Amino acid sequence: MGEYEKAMRPEDLTRLFVERSNAGDAAGVAALYEENAVMAYPPGQVTVGREAIRELWEKVLAHRPQFTPEPPLPTLAADGIALTATPPKDGAGARAQVVRQQPDGSWLRLLDQPEFQRPDGEG
Repeated sequence: MGEYEKAMRPEDLTRLFVERSNAGDAAGVAALYEENAVMAYPPGQVTVGREAIRELWEKVLAHRPQFTPEPPLPTLAADGIALTATPPKDGAGARAQVVRQQPDGSWLRLLDQPEFQRPDGEG
């Protein structure tokens, strides 16, 4: 995975995601995920595995989107597993991730739901 900065707190993952995405670094984004992580993206689909996540982000980042940091909601953690979430600045739904602490003390994403929509479809 190279010499990327590690997320030493669950909340670090969102910051690192924004930094690496804005730099166009798909491999760096994928390095934030466990080898067999599952991402619910693109909408209505599931992407499984770090390599597939890297390939997906290569396509997304080719369009040079710019991400803005979103303040995290309080993290819920127990026994090396944590739930992180952010409310999108555009007010559309929510974002949530299940992250797991690694043997070296760092954290990686295991499950990523980057876009929740309200059941009524209004956001």
